[in-house]
Amino acid sequence: MRAILHADKKWGIGKNNGLMFKIPADMKFFKETTTGNVVVMGSNTLKSFPGGKPLKDRLNIVLYPDGEDRDDCKIVRSLDELFEEIKKYPSEKVFVIGGMMMYRTLLEYCTEVLVTKVDAVGDADAFFENLDENKNFELIHESEPVETNGYFVKFTTYKNLHPKAY
Repeated sequence: MRAILHADKKWGIGKNNGLMFKIPADMKFFKETTTGNVVVMGSNTLKSFPGGKPLKDRLNIVLYPDGEDRDDCKIVRSLDELFEEIKKYPSEKVFVIGGMMMYRTLLEYCTEVLVTKVDAVGDADAFFENLDENKNFELIHESEPVETNGYFVKFTTYKNLHPKAY
């Protein structure tokens, strides 16, 4: 399982249950990376999508303890149920996409974290752990800066040196 996100200079990942920046290159990378795969999220992330609808062309698995079953995505009620569901798929095809609590809960199980680093501060109210300060993670890839919609971004990959089994 991998995580995918964008973060500002302070590792901020969101504001008011939404994204802080409109970054076309990041959205393109996210879509290309996750399409045809499994995306795992919490209920607030699902609610933040237009119309509360899941992402197209992906299997959406939502940890939603009190949510109703839906035809357009797979609702799981507990972490145990989530792990049982994602074990059905190759781990490299499973992506944690938010929100903050899902990232915190599942980070230690992720083999890699794909972070689009935005060279800006977005006044976030939700944050991701600073992987540069986490001894269990190693930066294994960093692109050259790319300008997109007035922002400079770098596409990075962090490897979890000791991922926990689920």
